[in-house]
Amino acid sequence: MGGLFSSLAGEAPGALARELAAAARAGHWDELRGRVSDGQRGGDLAPSWQRFFELLGSEGFDGLERRQRSLQQQILEDGVSYNVHADSDQASRSWSLDLFPLIIDPPAWARIAAGVGQRAALLNAVLDDVYSGEQRVLRQGLLPAALVQGHPGYLRAVQGHRPAGSVWLHIAAFDLARGPDGEWRVVNQRVQAPSGLGYLLQNRLLISRLFPQAFAALRVQRLAASYRLLMDTVQRLAPGDGDARIVLLTPGPYSQTYFEQVYLARYLGITLAEGSDLTVREDRLFLKTVRGLEPVHAMLRRLDDSFCDPLELRPDSMLGVPGLLQAVRAGKVLLANALGAGFLESPALQGFMPKLCEALLGQPLRLPSLPTWWCGEQGVCEAPLQRLTEWVVKPVHAQCDFEATVMAGLGPAELEAWRARVLRKPEQTTLQQYLPLPQVPVWSEGRMHARAAMLRVYALSDGAGGWRVIPGGLVRTASPGGNTVSMQAGGGSQDAWVITRDAVDRSTLLPAPIRPQDLVERHRVVTSRAAENLFWLGRYCERAEHATQLARLALRAIIDDDDLEGGRGDMLDRWCRAGGLVPVAAEPLARDPAGFGRAIVAGLGSGEPCLGLPFNLQSLGRSASQVRERLGSDHRQWIAAATALRLTPRRGEATAADALRGLEQLAQLLGAITGAQTDRMTRDDGWRLLSIGRHIERLGLLGQALGTAFETGAVYAEDAFNQLLELFDSTITYRALYQRRLEIPPLLDLLMLDRENPRSLGWVTQTLRARLAKLPGKRSDIDELLALAPDPELWQLPELCSCGADQRHAWLERSLAQAVEGGCRLADEISRRYFAHALAADRSLGVY
Repeated sequence: MGGLFSSLAGEAPGALARELAAAARAGHWDELRGRVSDGQRGGDLAPSWQRFFELLGSEGFDGLERRQRSLQQQILEDGVSYNVHADSDQASRSWSLDLFPLIIDPPAWARIAAGVGQRAALLNAVLDDVYSGEQRVLRQGLLPAALVQGHPGYLRAVQGHRPAGSVWLHIAAFDLARGPDGEWRVVNQRVQAPSGLGYLLQNRLLISRLFPQAFAALRVQRLAASYRLLMDTVQRLAPGDGDARIVLLTPGPYSQTYFEQVYLARYLGITLAEGSDLTVREDRLFLKTVRGLEPVHAMLRRLDDSFCDPLELRPDSMLGVPGLLQAVRAGKVLLANALGAGFLESPALQGFMPKLCEALLGQPLRLPSLPTWWCGEQGVCEAPLQRLTEWVVKPVHAQCDFEATVMAGLGPAELEAWRARVLRKPEQTTLQQYLPLPQVPVWSEGRMHARAAMLRVYALSDGAGGWRVIPGGLVRTASPGGNTVSMQAGGGSQDAWVITRDAVDRSTLLPAPIRPQDLVERHRVVTSRAAENLFWLGRYCERAEHATQLARLALRAIIDDDDLEGGRGDMLDRWCRAGGLVPVAAEPLARDPAGFGRAIVAGLGSGEPCLGLPFNLQSLGRSASQVRERLGSDHRQWIAAATALRLTPRRGEATAADALRGLEQLAQLLGAITGAQTDRMTRDDGWRLLSIGRHIERLGLLGQALGTAFETGAVYAEDAFNQLLELFDSTITYRALYQRRLEIPPLLDLLMLDRENPRSLGWVTQTLRARLAKLPGKRSDIDELLALAPDPELWQLPELCSCGADQRHAWLERSLAQAVEGGCRLADEISRRYFAHALAADRSLGVY
């Protein structure tokens, strides 16, 4: 591409853009040139685009590839992602953002803003009439009752309810496209839980930084004032005394747009919460945190209506909050948006909007829809069905058994099949006129291309009947060569720049400067769900490290020494079975070392359903995915690498040597993960619970391993003695202190009592108790937890070393068993107190 730029050297950037830009498809609106395309390259650019290219700076087109690389690097560093499928096994992909923005001039934006604001007001009026008004739209036939009350998005449980200020919609999203005539039209509307506000912000942040000169000179309107309006409106309408706690309800990490939900919550300064983070007590909504139940007064939601309350809506939902509707009806919590708007998302409603607008608002509809017919009304689709190639067949709602399909290009037999389908189920079918989508310029592989695009814009309520349309939007582009806008199908996105002739709004959502007194008692909210996942993240990390070390020890012993009879073999056998490294039915190690080794290798490749190293790694990854917003980018990458690592080759029969190579790689990754948790995480309540989880698990795993070594008598054999030191990662320390003297007192002193050895049970219990002492709660509650934890002060070396006539260290074995059992009871009590909130009387409910 550099050669092409060189051959055109000396040309003005605008002229160079005319030469380089691909032609838009004939018959589509060409955003770059501001006219309908004839399919030919060349022609003058629209004035705003001409000015944009003139403002590229000294590098001109030569700098675009550098900016593209910078953009991709920033997306990776920020972890901007989009989940292609809501599937725990499907890795998220990096967000696709084009270098060029869509530029919208002032006259076009004025028409869009006026039309979108009017439509938002109209939809709010329809909801108010249908649920809490006279149902005028149904009685007068402005909307067919079958289309409204027969739609699964119509919620009878909401009937008779009116939200605060009669504001049903706080956020309304509209998908717009510009037709060949240059006019913008509404294609879809999203009013349950509109997505994209977080991606819109992220896109603006990234692209404005790459073109700062053009962004300033073109007078692009900014976004922060609109987001501040949203928060001010919700705060004002929420119950309470003006200091409402607001949460953002998310479906969770497997949601397609989870990244933007995290980003938006951070930007707005509110808590991101899943349904399991919340509970309803006596008609009030509470956030479950490790510091108790804290009242919630308002909720921005990214969860569709039917999933919000399994008690009254969808009973199989695991995402909502049982009793939420009761709290809403009691006026104790504000939902943004209110429940019940799902039927408005039906494409069939577009055909009724003009009459609805005149009847409810007394105004003509300013922003047209695409011509749309609902086939459920008798006879209305007869004419369109005769020229079906001009239409797109769309389902009335998501539960219909087909997807939107463009009829143009289908053969006679396919068209006839579609006609028959429509006539068979007319009430499920909408016909919407096919619109050639506008083509926008994109930068890809060093060239300018043209791709189909659709613009999503957002209207925000001011709580007093007015609406503000965010000056910008989320542009979604089709995949190369496609004409369907779909992020699932590989589409991309762009920022939308709205040029203003007025003053650029310099508002910001950045908080006022923090004063020293503001920092007193300041703490980050840690929800119970996040705390529980951090707790289990620590436990699974410890289990994975222990199983990795154990598998390495066992495989090396099998490779290096065939003589595994007696205590040593019994010890290794029991260690491996306890760690889930071999199936229960495996032959004993001493009887068939080679077969035992093959069982370990096979287990590393698959693992049993609830045991084994692969299972622990998968569980580690799942726990991390639930709290990835709390983990650094390196931390996340190491976890992703560990969970994706193949411990044995995919093809052929894996050997012990193959498995050892995989285990060595895994050990390095797990060491990096441990380092990130130890050295790179803030010591808040969440981290303390992660650390407590690790230490409870380490206490149990090492305590059982040490007990097994003494119960089998293997500790008296040199090889087993050394393997025990290796398992405790204490070989170097022991030899530095005691050379190769294989004696019980120094062994127990190092592995049980040494407070400077992080693998010593004494150090583990001492650290565990220190972490417990800093957990939130009343002093009496903390004392109860400490009473469950082992106390290393009670362990005395003479008693630990004492040996009975039967050569058993009964005092030691009893102490180890009590320590392991105490750790288990401690884990259960932590779960009950901090995660489940099982006893409401034990928890603070805060101030209403």
